[in-house]
Formats: sequence, C-alpha cells, structure tokens
Amino acid sequence: MGDVIKLENHLEQPENGADDTPVERRRQNVARSARRAPPNAKYLDLVNTTAKSAVLSEDALEAVHQASLTILEEIGMDIILPEARERMRAAGADVTPGTDRVRFDRGLIMALMAHVPSTFTMHARNPVRNVEIGGDNLVFAQIASAPFVADRDGGRRAGNQEDFRKLVKLAQCYDIIHTTGGYPVEPVDIHASIRHLDCLSDMVKLTDKVFHVYSLGRQRNLDGIEIARIGRGISMEQMEREPSLFTIVNTSSPLRLDGPMLQGIIEMSARNQVVVVTPFTLAGAMAPVTIAGAIVQQNAEALAGIAFTQMVRKGAPVMYGGFTSNIDMKTGAPAFGTPEYMKAVIAGGQLARKYNIPYRTSNTNASNTLDAQAAYESAFSLWALTQGGGNFIMHSAGWSEGGLTASFEKFILDVDMLQMVAEYLTPLDVGTDALGIEAVRDVGPGGHFFGTPHTLARYETAFYSPILSDWRNFEAWTEAGRPTTYDHANRVFKEKLDTYEKPPLDPDIEDELDAFVARRKEEGGVPTDS
Repeated sequence: MGDVIKLENHLEQPENGADDTPVERRRQNVARSARRAPPNAKYLDLVNTTAKSAVLSEDALEAVHQASLTILEEIGMDIILPEARERMRAAGADVTPGTDRVRFDRGLIMALMAHVPSTFTMHARNPVRNVEIGGDNLVFAQIASAPFVADRDGGRRAGNQEDFRKLVKLAQCYDIIHTTGGYPVEPVDIHASIRHLDCLSDMVKLTDKVFHVYSLGRQRNLDGIEIARIGRGISMEQMEREPSLFTIVNTSSPLRLDGPMLQGIIEMSARNQVVVVTPFTLAGAMAPVTIAGAIVQQNAEALAGIAFTQMVRKGAPVMYGGFTSNIDMKTGAPAFGTPEYMKAVIAGGQLARKYNIPYRTSNTNASNTLDAQAAYESAFSLWALTQGGGNFIMHSAGWSEGGLTASFEKFILDVDMLQMVAEYLTPLDVGTDALGIEAVRDVGPGGHFFGTPHTLARYETAFYSPILSDWRNFEAWTEAGRPTTYDHANRVFKEKLDTYEKPPLDPDIEDELDAFVARRKEEGGVPTDS
C-alpha cells in the first residue's frame, strides 16, 4: 500500500507552509496554556539515585557480552524482510544469499552501539508530561496488549472499546502513570483494519501523555506518527526533532526478527521516533533453560535489533528491552515475579549500563485474580527493576494472568505500589529542622510528640497515605463488613473514573484529527485477513 500520509512532504516543509503561521502560533499558545502541573506533580520526573544491584561480576558480565557477540557472529539471526537484509548488507553484515540468515561481526555491532543516545526526551502534547529516558530516570507505563479485561462485577471478558477507554482514562487520572503503553486491552469490537485509528485518536483525546504505536505493518506506523504529530499541533520537522511516539519491537525468539517488527524499526527510526527492542526469552521454551543462557540469547537478539536502528539512522532513540523469565516446567505456562525473573531483570540492567543505553523492563505477575500472589510477584518485580536500574517500565499497572488480562482492580493496587516506590526513592531530608533536635528538646524524656509544633506543622504530609491499606482496628474493620483489598480496589477505580476530567485539546487540532481519521477510514484503513 502506498504512502497515504505522504510524510516526506511534511519533512520538506511544515504544515501550513511555515512555523510562524497564525494557526501554528495559536496552537503554540494553546500548548503553553496547557502546561499546568497536575495535582500530584511530585510523582512526575522520578529519579532513582539508589545504588544499583548486581548479580553478575565484571568478569561474568563480560562473559555474557562476548557469548552474545559469538552467537551473532557464528549463528546469526533470521531477518524476515528483504529490505532489512539489504540495509544490513550495505552496513557490513554478512547476508547468506538465498536465505534469511544474517551474521554480524562483533566490531560492527559495537561500532553501531556507540551511536545510541544514552538519554533522550519523549515529548507529550502537554509538555508537563514529557518524560526523560535513560540515566537514573524512572518512567512507568500502563499495561499493554491484554486480550481480556476483568473487574469483580463483570468478570473476565474479551477486550472492547468501552473498557479500553475506561483504562485509558484511569491512566490519565494518576500522575504515577507517566505514559500509556499500547492498548491497555485489545478492543476486538472495532474492526482490525481501523482499530488503530480509533484507539490512537482516543489516546490523543483522553490523555495528554506520550503513547505507543504498534509495529504491525508499515501503514499502522505511518498513521500513528501522523496522529501523534496532529495531536501535538506541530510540523513533521519539529516532530522529528522531538521524539513523540514509541513502539515495542519484539524479537521472535529464538534468533528471529519478523517483517512487521523490522518495518516498524525502519519507519520509526528513520523519523527519529523511539524504538524499544525487547526479546521475549522464556528460559526452557524460547531460550536455554539456564537463566545465564537465556540472558545471553536475550542480549544477542537485543544487540541485533538495536544495531539495526542505527543502520537506519545513526543517533535514533532506542531502548534495550529485557523480558527474560522462566516457565513452569510442569505445565509450560510462563512464570513471572520469580527469583529467576528478578535475576534476569538485574542482569539486564547491568548489560544496558555496560552499553550506556536506556533500559526497559516490566512489572509482572502470573496471578489469575487480585490475591496475595498478585501482590508478592509484583512486589518482587518492582524490587528487581528498581534495584536493577530500570528506566522505562512497561505493564506497570493492571497486568494480571501473565499479561492476558487487564484488571481494573489490579491497576489500582499497582498504582498504590508504584507510588510507594516513588516515595521510597524520595531522598531522605536530613536538614536541621528534619533532624528534629529542637522537638526532642521540647519533649524531653518520657513525653510524646503528638501535639508538638514540629508534628502539627507536618502531620498531614509526613507519611505516605496508601490508597488501599485498611488500618482500622479489628473491631472497626469487622463492623464495616470486613472489606478486603479487592473490595477497596473495586470501589476506588469506580470513584476515580467518576472524577475523570478530559485534558484540554485545541478544537482545531481535534477537528484535524477527526478529519484525518475519517479520511483514513474512508480509504479502508489497513488490509486485514478478515
């Protein structure tokens, strides 16, 4: 299918002819007026300055690195797109004629890795929602791509547009959710040919945060880039200077990159948009059963994908994604939040820091409901990704059933846990007043601090106030009907949806967006099998 959007025209000159047109100036004014800090702005711009954990010694880390390069040199990857193989051949890779196999010299890989930016900014339509990626920055993204959705009232059900929109609204409601991911649940009641148009349009209208486009064919990438551009009210030249959209590129482990993913790299990296290369390496299934072997394979696949982004455009923003875990050897089902997952997350962080590029990981669990398993597996995941130096955290809120279900109640539980992580990462105040010597002097031996000026000046904000924890005594809790965490989470997500406020959007931008979506629908969207 041809370039319906004609992005090349946007690269030649800004929309409306120049950046200083009346429409462009008015849009910039609207954008400036929208730069209002949200109510819990302390949860924006999170920084993790804690010492990072390590599970690999320096020698072991180098051994993993060298083993990964050996795989790329001697075994190689199957690259299922002729255009990508040709680009790789032109860059110096060894393409076996008549096959999909490509092998990469280790010197070529490392030379390309040197061009990857160590930090970059992803730009939202509300600049307050811009997110800094890399370094010590920590960014949380909502659950993505679940085929099912669930809450206590409606049970587990197929994804649909109504629940999709509710979950997107919840992501807007909490500042600890810095970006949406992909579709929090797949709305299968929208035909696949136009689903991306409706969903990405909703992302622009219902949130003012950075969002994601799926790499499921070239046209979806192009449509997503144009929707993000329209939503920000900018020219394509500015969009190219300011990355505003990201895509997840998963390898088809073991050792394959398929056509749609490779096309996604080409379209996104060529326009300086963000690519997150993420192998999905389950030890014992799509990777060696040893965690070390799975990490070696993860690293080889990640390096190949990242290097390709730099073949497309040197300096294009990209993240190192890790998604190595183990399977239940009795059933073959994926397991998450396990000790093995924790080790893999921390090892992935060590590798990303070795290459000095941003690190993507995930908040995961395999529980089928909101129970202790859901909480402790997510807690272990969060511990590992925090200590491991994760920069961009996918599936941060709402992930249930190993990613098959987006849970409304789990979303609230995760938001509570993420806010606790943020509070933990807040540097401890050791200023003179915080040390409290005068308060201790005022009370002296045997007193209490409830009524001191020091306490009264701080009691409302002194400690984190949890969303779900029930701290009533047993008698009061029993009298209230013995509500569980599940009960509280069910109540809270409904209350939060009732308070949702649509973020401001320039009416002209909304009209342009609607016109684009309508035109693309009239053109048939994208080809599908049904």
